Amino acid sequence: MKSLYALTRIGLACGLALSLGACMTTTPNYDAHFGESVRIVRAMQTLNPDAVNNDPVTGVGGKAAVAAMDRYGASFVKPPTDTNAYTVGIGTGSLMTGQ
Repeated sequence: MKSLYALTRIGLACGLALSLGACMTTTPNYDAHFGESVRIVRAMQTLNPDAVNNDPVTGVGGKAAVAAMDRYGASFVKPPTDTNAYTVGIGTGSLMTGQ
């Protein structure tokens, strides 16, 4: 009987501890670090944070960039057509050159 009473008390104590633990909030801890990982990854992906203070970027000229973008956009308007979709590499003779 004593052991049943002791087990009941232990069970009630564990139940009380679990129920009080469920009421504890962890929100302030999460709120303090909210968005931290995104800011870190964004900073890691920034190539040159002082680019505003440096000389302009040298690279592709404006006319060449516009022409490249025009060709890129035109490739979606009229994609290149395949002459015959059923002849995929048949009859090219590239594999049978030594015979």
